Amino acid sequence: MPHIKLPEGLQGIRGAMAFRPETAKPLNELVEALLHAPNSLPQGDREMIATYVSYLNDCYFCQTVHGSIAAACLNDDHDLVKRVKADFQSADISEKLKALLVVAAKVQKGGKYVTAADVEAARMLGAIDVEIHDTVLIAAAFCMYNRYVDGLDTWQPRDEELYRERGKKTAREGYVSMSREYLGETVSGD
Repeated sequence: MPHIKLPEGLQGIRGAMAFRPETAKPLNELVEALLHAPNSLPQGDREMIATYVSYLNDCYFCQTVHGSIAAACLNDDHDLVKRVKADFQSADISEKLKALLVVAAKVQKGGKYVTAADVEAARMLGAIDVEIHDTVLIAAAFCMYNRYVDGLDTWQPRDEELYRERGKKTAREGYVSMSREYLGETVSGD
C-alpha cells in the first residue's frame, strides 16, 4: 500500500506523477529527451541502460516497464533483456553497449566510481561524448526515478504481461504523449 494516498489504478511512477502533475511534466520531459528523442545511441540501448540501472536498484516497476520498452525496440526480445540483467557481459549486445553498461553500473553505485579508464574503454568501442554523457545522466536519473517509485511504495503489480503492451506503446509514442492519459492533459488537435 502506498505511503501516501495516490490515485488508484495507476502503476508505479504513473500514480506518483498523477498525484503531483507539476513535477511530472519536467520528469517526463527529461525521460523523453534521454530515452525517446532522436540520438546516435539507439532507443533500445538507452532503454536497456535504464532497465539495467533499475535492476541494480531492485526497482521492480522501472526494470519491468523499461525492460518491456527495450524489448519492444528489439523485436520483442524479452529474453535478451533478462540476459542483460543476469550477465550483460555474456549477452548478445554490442561491445559499445557493454562498455556503457559498465559506466552506468558505476554511476548507480556513485558518480565517483566512474574512471577515466571506463570512459576511454567506451570511446575505444565507438561511444561518442554525447552517448557517454547520456549514459551517465540516464543512470543518475534512474536512480532518482527508482527511489521515487519505491520511496512512495507505489502499486507495482507483479504480472509482467501488464507491462508489455504499455512498453510497445511507449516505444512508439514516447513519454510525453503517454503521460497525457494519467495527467489529464489535452493538446490542441486531440
